[in-house]
Amino acid sequence: MPHERQDTGQQLIEQAADVLRNGGLVAYPTDTVYGLAADPTNAEAVHKLSEAKKRDPDQPMPHLIASADSVAGVASDVSSAASNLMRAFWPGALTIILRKAQSYESFAAGETIGLRVPDHLIPRELSRLLSGPITGTSANVAGGPEPLSADDVRSFVGNAVDLIIDGGACSGGQPSTVIDCTRDPPMILRLGAVSREEIERVLGRKVASND
Repeated sequence: MPHERQDTGQQLIEQAADVLRNGGLVAYPTDTVYGLAADPTNAEAVHKLSEAKKRDPDQPMPHLIASADSVAGVASDVSSAASNLMRAFWPGALTIILRKAQSYESFAAGETIGLRVPDHLIPRELSRLLSGPITGTSANVAGGPEPLSADDVRSFVGNAVDLIIDGGACSGGQPSTVIDCTRDPPMILRLGAVSREEIERVLGRKVASND
């Protein structure tokens, strides 16, 4: 059974960071749903996460970071459009697709990476303590219901998780909007909590869409 804690203070977050450093999995609350964290630079931990979620290990997953200052370590070719979106919507529900930095090419699938600074202290602090991203995938079986509580996490992924941080109920609602800023103009890949109109207002121009 996973170790579950309801105290969400700094000591518990530091314990969770130690679990991640040692290749474990941590379920944590976010501003949308409960996420499942692994150290994305640890191949065994990422494999364990994929098995827990029953997802294709080659399928890219979003990464959560502590702040926009953390982007430089994992992504490159950050356009002015991407920078403007970060300033406007981070922390918040916008995932920005960027090209991976050369130093990060051996980690995570594909040539690009999806980054988000969530509007929740716990995942940001986990990333800060880990000195790098944490995985930002939801703590459920791929394609299953959204995990909005620690009880959901226990029901959906159960014994695969080493530590559950019980931060109470998450708000759920719309997922993050995903925008590909490796393109010009940027392209919305998934419309979610941040609207097209808000994005275009910040950028001062139209954006593309894949629908």
